[in-house]
Amino acid sequence: MAAAALLRRIPAARAPATAFMAARPISDSTAALTIKTSVPFTSHLVDPPSRDVTTTPAELVTFFRDMSLMRRMEIAADSLYKAKLIRGFCHLYDGQEAVAVGMEAAITRSDSIITAYRDHCTYLARGGDLVSAFSELMGREAGCSRGKGGSMHFYKKDANFYGGHGIVGAQVPLGCGLAFAQKYKKEDTATFALYGDGAANQGQLFEALNISALWKLPAILVCENNHYGMGTAEWRAAKSPDYYKRGDYVPGLKVDGMDVLAVKQACKFAKDHAVANGPIVLEMDTYRYHGHSMSDPGSTYRTRDEISGVRQERDPIERVRKLLFTHDLATAAELKDMEKEIRKQVDDAIAKAKESSMPDTSELFTNVYKKGFGVESFGPDRKELRASLP
Repeated sequence: MAAAALLRRIPAARAPATAFMAARPISDSTAALTIKTSVPFTSHLVDPPSRDVTTTPAELVTFFRDMSLMRRMEIAADSLYKAKLIRGFCHLYDGQEAVAVGMEAAITRSDSIITAYRDHCTYLARGGDLVSAFSELMGREAGCSRGKGGSMHFYKKDANFYGGHGIVGAQVPLGCGLAFAQKYKKEDTATFALYGDGAANQGQLFEALNISALWKLPAILVCENNHYGMGTAEWRAAKSPDYYKRGDYVPGLKVDGMDVLAVKQACKFAKDHAVANGPIVLEMDTYRYHGHSMSDPGSTYRTRDEISGVRQERDPIERVRKLLFTHDLATAAELKDMEKEIRKQVDDAIAKAKESSMPDTSELFTNVYKKGFGVESFGPDRKELRASLP
């Protein structure tokens, strides 16, 4: 305290800049701040949005905190999987955090999101908490799907998050169905249906997009292009890897998915377009640091230099860290303290999740059929009543 007081008495011309940075708290200002996206948007059949994104110091700090929390959660999930506390499939999202955070910043909880099996961070962005996330990962009854969904099937209906889905591309027609419901009910909302470049060649995707275009549904198809479908590079699987053009008659936009501000701008633009005009395709140019899943080391089909190169040049968290420094909104020490607190949050959540019990065996038979419809099960001749559900 005495040292800080001494620094404040030094005339401005003589005091080091770092002294003043250390003397003020991290910024929570809501004053408007305009920042240009890292690279231009590339568009198809539509004029692209402006590269100048309006944000605030408080929002940038929130972006840093939220993405850091997601990163720490996924790193912890890696350790829990290796300790055999998480079993089965587990697909991690570290590297792609800007997509989940930027998208959420552009929309409301009245809008719907549906995604594939790399869903942990999208759940957090939709308002999910760490304890229910880790409980679900470990198959505990305190999980967001009561421990019965696991890594691939997170769900949060009260925030219109319709889950992770394990069948490649199958969530896209479901997402278009959600968009149909929104239009039918005359809501000014939209659905974001996320899929990877590995699912981009699925026939059901084009069928769903066709009917969405015919009926002008507020559907936004978001291709999270991390450049590898499992272990297959995009150029080996797709004759045309320009996924934002894949809609043909549907407009598209290519976005730097490692730039949280670009994602925010693109998603706001896409929602406005979809509500007024019908579907649009967004291609998020992103990257995953882990392998496809925990069973994939992620280094047999790409080099370690490639991965480290992306970390050094395009990491979404480091980009926001630099913005906070550039605009004098936080110091290195303040962000380090925030990261320490996040680590503690994650550790505490894991400890609490471990206290949750496994689902009772009777839960195997719940959430299969909708109750209240008098469902009956008969034998093949329809004479023998074998079961009746309430």
